[in-house]
Amino acid sequence: DVDYRAARRLDKALFQQLAAGRWLADHRNLLVTGPCGVGKSWLSCALAQKACRDGYTVHYARVPRLFADLELAHGDGRFAKLFRTLVKADLLILDDWGLERLSAGQRRDLMEIVEDRYGAGSTLITSQLPVEAWHAVIDEPTFADAILDRLVHNAYRLALDGPSMRDPKATNSDPQLPTSEDRTATVTKSAKAAKK
Repeated sequence: DVDYRAARRLDKALFQQLAAGRWLADHRNLLVTGPCGVGKSWLSCALAQKACRDGYTVHYARVPRLFADLELAHGDGRFAKLFRTLVKADLLILDDWGLERLSAGQRRDLMEIVEDRYGAGSTLITSQLPVEAWHAVIDEPTFADAILDRLVHNAYRLALDGPSMRDPKATNSDPQLPTSEDRTATVTKSAKAAKK
């Protein structure tokens, strides 16, 4: 269940439209951006779970681990198999995009992946960086133009903002639920009562 009351500027109508899955049938992409802790990965996984229930194949990967795995796969002969897995999935989720600038090998691998997926599958990317900053992450103008052309122009965008939902103060908007201060006060009162 998605909490639409959380202060993260989630477009409820757009998210419900995405949950219906038409973007997957149309091979469109989704770019989810926003600061740390606003629920980018959680929302993406919720859409992935719905996609699986609707019969789509999904592959989830955190970008830093994916690039490390691709590098190893080049050396141990698994690259072709891993590449097929990434390209053939109906939905490929690339989580935590943009934490580091891409190396030459990472740029080439990403270009091949997005080229083969273009028009054949959907790609969902989460990032703390706004889309406008992604060119610098790719770090080479020709590759950046080619990669982003295949990812951005047919993409829906969810630009989230707000405090981290991992912070209990930010997520506790229900006045009936006890805050951490209330729980501490209750524990302290209970301890004092037990001593009497």
